[in-house]
Amino acid sequence: MSRAQATAFAPASVGNVAIGFDILGFSVGALGDRVSVRRIDRPEVSIAGITGVAGELPLEAARNTAGQALVAMRAALGLDFGFEMAIDKGIPLGSGLGGSAASAVGAVVAANALLEAPRPLIELLQFAMHGEAVASGSMHVDNIAPSLYGGLVLTVGIEQPRVKQIPVPAGVQAVIVHPHMFLGTREARAMLNKSVGMADFVWQTANLAGFISGCYTSDLDLIRASFEDVVIEPQRQALIPGFAQVRAAAMAAGALGCSISGAGPTMFAWSEAGSAEAVRRGMVDAFAALGTQTDHWITAIDGRGARLEP
Repeated sequence: MSRAQATAFAPASVGNVAIGFDILGFSVGALGDRVSVRRIDRPEVSIAGITGVAGELPLEAARNTAGQALVAMRAALGLDFGFEMAIDKGIPLGSGLGGSAASAVGAVVAANALLEAPRPLIELLQFAMHGEAVASGSMHVDNIAPSLYGGLVLTVGIEQPRVKQIPVPAGVQAVIVHPHMFLGTREARAMLNKSVGMADFVWQTANLAGFISGCYTSDLDLIRASFEDVVIEPQRQALIPGFAQVRAAAMAAGALGCSISGAGPTMFAWSEAGSAEAVRRGMVDAFAALGTQTDHWITAIDGRGARLEP
């Protein structure tokens, strides 16, 4: 007999990782969303409540990322029962830390524990993608995949996604700095150019290849040389007051690279452990000099994704 109720924690995530727009992301275990789901006899999905740093989120399942993910799960599996969920938001809205993805991932992981025959992660990824589309207007997986699988994750394809966890060199840590401002994913995507020049395409492709190669070979110099977004970051940086100063401070303190987390406004850097505190302090101070308060974390990029809680 399957369980009647389950709770899952889904970590935050950094999407794009500068050079991997819509295909690369890593999990941030320092914060995340918790979703509790229980089986109900009614063949529907309902949301009993939303707590935490929620703001105004819709309780209607079709307009909520977690709700729509479970609607997609029910439809795909032909379930004759429904789900009721409660969401505890630990990720600020509009932060660029994958809050919409985490809610969808937490919902499908918790609901999966209530099935007679639980489904594999790749199917849960596809259910959660339907939820993410509610927030961003399109299906993309650079936040969903790391939140679900954990660590640094490359995802190729949408209809038939292929997921690959990329090794992160030992001793590399992520510095996450969230300025207290809101930036909507739809708006940040809408401002992007629809085409890319040939020179930038080649440069960006080389950087993505160099970055992934550096991760597999623990070549920090190659990671540093490749950690530059020449396509998306130049367009979006204007949405984050102080971006240039914060990035310059991170690099001066020894960061391997520094860029925008997802759609922003959160910024992140990769750093060797010995430099991580200096990188964080430099980024926080640069924001503070402009009168912007921040939340900030230093975290390992570990391989733990979404998981059930006791």
